[in-house]
Amino acid sequence: MPDFSTLCTWADKLLSTAESAGKEILGIRSQGFTVDVKDDASPVTEADRVAESIIIDEIEKISPAFPIVAEERVSSGDIPEINDFPFWLIDALDGTKEFIKNGSDFTVNIALVYDSVPILGIVHAPAKQESFVGVIGPKESGRRAEVWRKKKSIPISVRKRPRHIIVAGSRSHEVPKEMELFLHNYDVNKRIVVGSSLKFCLVAEGLADLYPRFGPTHEWDTGAGHAVLKAAGGRVHTFDGTELRYKKVPNFLNGKFLADGGP
Repeated sequence: MPDFSTLCTWADKLLSTAESAGKEILGIRSQGFTVDVKDDASPVTEADRVAESIIIDEIEKISPAFPIVAEERVSSGDIPEINDFPFWLIDALDGTKEFIKNGSDFTVNIALVYDSVPILGIVHAPAKQESFVGVIGPKESGRRAEVWRKKKSIPISVRKRPRHIIVAGSRSHEVPKEMELFLHNYDVNKRIVVGSSLKFCLVAEGLADLYPRFGPTHEWDTGAGHAVLKAAGGRVHTFDGTELRYKKVPNFLNGKFLADGGP
């Protein structure tokens, strides 16, 4: 496993790469684009494919030995052998529906997974011009959690859970009945609806306390946000308390989980 210093160097390089991919995404949206439908009925655009290619090119330079699991590659049947290697997870355009609708809640997600848990994550929101970075070193040898706004790095951390909590939820994939049953156990002051992996980042920054997820997600949807939240002192776990695990070959599908800022 790379040491903490190496992980931070990679994070800096990939932050710049995510920003470059984000500029291409915004450029494609401004020019107009067509929407295709994949076999799972989800939409895909030229922006998804171009941004993914930009990220893969850079990752192959900095860590050529590590397999890359990228959403559009997997959709086309290109699934690498992972075995016991660390591996990269890429969702070059998380929140394609938001992108298509000219919304702002879409992100570029890049994560590195080691021993089935994300240890590095980049979440870049091109339309919001903000980026989140999370790095966790081997055996907790170091942690780095920050948000970049106006080219300035600001450290972030989860907040102590208050009596009246704030809950982050999905804009397009809510499961109302299960959500309401779960939240019945809490005193909810406010609910924030936001798309893509930004829900993890709200908890990481202390702007929300919980993000319960009952609908399906893929590992590339959650890996980067998971790393950011973990680096900021939070957790992403199943409802029995076990940390969400990765490397669920071949479909990389997650079950229900809860992202929170701690007990």
